[in-house]
Amino acid sequence: LIHFYKSKTRMPAHNKSIVLLPTQPIAGQKPGTSGLRKTVKTFQQRNYTQNFVQSIIDSIGPSVEGSTLVVGGDGRFYMREAADIIVKMAAGNRVSRLIVGQGGFMSTPAVSNVIRKYKADGGFILTASHNPGGPDADFGIKFNMNNGGPAQDSQTNRMFDHTKTIRSYKIVPDLEYDLDKIGEYETTVEGRKFVVQIIDPVKDYVELMKGIFDFDQIKSLVGAGGPLKVLINSLHGATGPYVEKIFLQELGCPAASCVKTDVLPDFGGGHPDPNLTYAADLVEAMRNGDFGFGAAFDGDGDRNMILGEKAFFVTPCDSLAVLANNLEHIPYFKKTGVKGVARSMPTSAAVDRVAAKKGLECFDTPTGWKYFGNLLDAGRISLCGEESFGTGSDHVREKDGVWAALAWLQILASKKTTVENLLKEHWTEFGRNFFTRYDYEGCESEPCETMMKNLQEYVEDPESVGKEYTAKGKTFKVSACDNFSYKDPIDGSVATKQGIRIMFSDGSRLVFRLSGTGSSGATVRLYVD
Repeated sequence: LIHFYKSKTRMPAHNKSIVLLPTQPIAGQKPGTSGLRKTVKTFQQRNYTQNFVQSIIDSIGPSVEGSTLVVGGDGRFYMREAADIIVKMAAGNRVSRLIVGQGGFMSTPAVSNVIRKYKADGGFILTASHNPGGPDADFGIKFNMNNGGPAQDSQTNRMFDHTKTIRSYKIVPDLEYDLDKIGEYETTVEGRKFVVQIIDPVKDYVELMKGIFDFDQIKSLVGAGGPLKVLINSLHGATGPYVEKIFLQELGCPAASCVKTDVLPDFGGGHPDPNLTYAADLVEAMRNGDFGFGAAFDGDGDRNMILGEKAFFVTPCDSLAVLANNLEHIPYFKKTGVKGVARSMPTSAAVDRVAAKKGLECFDTPTGWKYFGNLLDAGRISLCGEESFGTGSDHVREKDGVWAALAWLQILASKKTTVENLLKEHWTEFGRNFFTRYDYEGCESEPCETMMKNLQEYVEDPESVGKEYTAKGKTFKVSACDNFSYKDPIDGSVATKQGIRIMFSDGSRLVFRLSGTGSSGATVRLYVD
């Protein structure tokens, strides 16, 4: 449970020494699409965390000296220990200032915001996202760059290279500070000033949201006496304190509107993944209650699921398309204007038709939020999303669950409509993509790799195009097939082998991917659009 103390303090400076400790490379520290995720027990192995943290720091290069970095995590088991290691190693590597969420805690979109607001040089995010937490579950570390977004492939490749050659790490083991008390802790480390700044992890994010949305208009819809009853489920993850502050205090929702907002290191024994399976309690409450809007968020606060009355389910693909079609109802976009949109390749093409009608650029990127970063920084897109329950905009460089829920509520308040009516009107105007995804988790790697090899041979065979397959009275003709590759239009970098695509003449698609977000074994994802 995360406790928030309001007292502030500044500690006196003390001279400390950097200690250089020997280590050896540890195999398998290759970051996936969102950092390094392994079991907690793996991170607890001797020097495992230290090796990876030092490799991240080394990948930054000489500019790490004198830099300002941010640290925040989703409250899962081992977060505090990892945060303490990072603080002391940052001091050992001559970082100038470390901005740390109180208790080591901060949601992923909040970390992105703090990096950008305070013009930090990057930040460590301690999360395994939607993976389970606890001593027998998962942990993760990822690094975000100075734009607030996840490290690009070139950076994570440098990290991995350093993990293979590391021989020592630097640390100030006797550094003194209080992780739980807001304030600045100043220490002299071998003649240089080093500051640990413990901040309220919620305050800056709430200010950001109040600058994007019209809270008064939303409050008139969902506040006490308002016509719309909402049910928000944080799944005992990182959004809990943010939800309490925004929905209960700022928007005036009744206390019963927000559930599972206490942050627990094992997420209450549940799986903090906001979908119909793992947020089944929200689905049941929406189906049997008189709520008109429901939302659930994942472990670190970057994913979301949206439900309407009687548990009317909005797929992430449809959510992205509906938001793209209604951004003008959000005050932030009235000021900035709406640029292009982007989606991950497996995400359905629903948003493509909105972009076409509105004359907006539409980009098809590999899976992984980092691929949106350059497009956002270049001002080419305003909105982006993934089928894996991730939606975000150019306000930060991460997907953002609470932002997505507020965006939906702003549109509902502005248009005076319901979730179901809004979506059905959208289908009437643009047509409907029926999208499903099947996950096969914890599989043996070898047969999965063989399957992908066979699929690769299929898409390379020119005779595959034109083949017909019949099921349930309908015939599908293959119009194209490939292993998706992407050339970044901003920096020209190329990402290859991003997923097998089999496309049919009616616009339907099958997509197969081996995912890099699991902590053990292989995960095969099959997408049907």
